[in-house]
Amino acid sequence: MRFPEDVPVLTDGVVTLRAHTADDVDPAYRICQDPVMQQWTTIPVPYLQEHAVNFLTEVVPTGWRENTMWAWAIEYDGRYAGTIDLGDGEGGVGEVGFALAPEVRGHGVMTRALKLAVRYAFDGLGWERVIWRAFVGNYASRRVAWKAGFRGLVTIPGGGRQRGVRKDEWVASVARDEELEPQGNWWTVPELDGGGIRLRALRDSDAQRVMEACNDERTQQWLSGMPSPYTLDDAKGFIAGRQDTAASGEAVAWAIADAATDELLGNVSIFALKGRHDPTKGEIGYWMHPEARGRKVMSTAVELVVAHAFRPIEDGGLGRRRLVIRCADVNPASAHVAEVNGFTRVANERRADPRRDGSYDNEFTYDLLADDYPAR
Repeated sequence: MRFPEDVPVLTDGVVTLRAHTADDVDPAYRICQDPVMQQWTTIPVPYLQEHAVNFLTEVVPTGWRENTMWAWAIEYDGRYAGTIDLGDGEGGVGEVGFALAPEVRGHGVMTRALKLAVRYAFDGLGWERVIWRAFVGNYASRRVAWKAGFRGLVTIPGGGRQRGVRKDEWVASVARDEELEPQGNWWTVPELDGGGIRLRALRDSDAQRVMEACNDERTQQWLSGMPSPYTLDDAKGFIAGRQDTAASGEAVAWAIADAATDELLGNVSIFALKGRHDPTKGEIGYWMHPEARGRKVMSTAVELVVAHAFRPIEDGGLGRRRLVIRCADVNPASAHVAEVNGFTRVANERRADPRRDGSYDNEFTYDLLADDYPAR
């Protein structure tokens, strides 16, 4: 193909993919100074003007001429906003890569650009599948891929390489006959306020309080699956993992914080949201920092998440039909939280709740139906 004459212009009326020009060199150079760009991509660091010149005037034109890489400038609001490219394509399968200017992130630009490029891969290049890759932790890129219909996400330990260092990598793909729309849910963590507490997303700064709470004797007693002792690294890992469970549609977790001081008082989660047999229910779990007990904090927190769970998805909620709380029959504090929030005890499973010493307690199951909730 000739460059730039044969580069197809792709547009959805908002975002346009076009051939790069010499005028894109300076903005491309500036974009590549962004720390986020440098963190998640394989561009050289430090990134020099000559790197931008070489990529846009040598690498990109050569890719089009030799049919090895098909790269477009992303134009939005009348200006260069980034680059997206397709590569390989052998056997009808290729990969996509992209980068966007910091100032236009969060406006859906990259999702639009990705859909345009993927559709060209299928209709223009005859591919059967497009693969997306990103280093683990790059949730912005993962969300763009999810919104464009990429699915089947897996994690490959050491699958990526950045400047000579191996890094864990996410990989997902979309096929020609698959819809370029999100599959499943990517839950947000809204702030919920009431009764002197605020439910918010967990933060790295909560790690010390999480460690204290999860080392508490009562927490260790009732949540036997927790590490013992529970270290600061365990707390940091727990916090980091909550973003992944929300992104995968598995669970939503909130820090319970004091409304005045923002100090962490505990944690409440709704999990099992992708139930294989019943994707309309959820289970509520919780633990408290010992300093917060006896203040009705957990009862209030569960009340807030129940309302959010039953709210329809189109209104920002989780659209649940049924909620469940489980606890040992000898844990009256946990049972009280369920009961004061209107849950009904529906089961007593014998010797179902394991303890650290190898023994088992009976386990109560409580439930609350969305049909019952408006009557409260």
